[in-house]
Amino acid sequence: MGALYLIRHGQASFGSQNYDELSALGHSQGHAVGQALKARGVSPEAVVSGTMQRHQDTARAALSAMALDVQMRIHAGVNEFDHENVIEVAQPRYADKALMMGEMAASGDPRRAFQTFFQDAVSRWVGGNHDAEYSEPWSVFKLRCVSTLEELVQLTPAKGQAVVFTSGGFISVVCAHLLGLHDTQAFTINWTLANAGITKILVGRDGLHLVSINEHAHVEGANPSLLSYR
Repeated sequence: MGALYLIRHGQASFGSQNYDELSALGHSQGHAVGQALKARGVSPEAVVSGTMQRHQDTARAALSAMALDVQMRIHAGVNEFDHENVIEVAQPRYADKALMMGEMAASGDPRRAFQTFFQDAVSRWVGGNHDAEYSEPWSVFKLRCVSTLEELVQLTPAKGQAVVFTSGGFISVVCAHLLGLHDTQAFTINWTLANAGITKILVGRDGLHLVSINEHAHVEGANPSLLSYR
């Protein structure tokens, strides 16, 4: 059987002008996931990254740690949903990031305040009652993820490995699809995904087998300072 590994990107730059840029911690997490994959004997024939900077920089850090020189394929299908659009549709004044961060900071716990707001915004998006307001409605995003999974399966060697550097939204949809979960349950997976976590899918003649979700011992245990979720 082949093995398809989905890697969530390292920590991005929450609250900065360029969220897509990895934080210093995110670069360290990318290196750590590369070391973890190497320790497991993973030597992929195919490496795929989304078009986003945080995907590609995580991939580069991981491949460097693995001492691999392989050509990285870029595939927009594994990109995250447009979280800024989801936020701004839910609360139009948050198109002004400084205003949003100021209001979150005023709560005394900006990360918790943002998480609460963002969960509500995502629930509205997933609900499907306001599709015309979004640049990529939930139903379209879900179809993109499932269709891209089929393409990734084709890239996975029958007895080899493929590694994909992506985001939590894509991983959540894929896992929910393979587990047969309802749409509203997909993001219960997303909220618990660790940065640089590993999800493994076995690819065989009889179909796909989800064997692990969100493995993150490499950023926990001996390296607890590397653990983050946002």
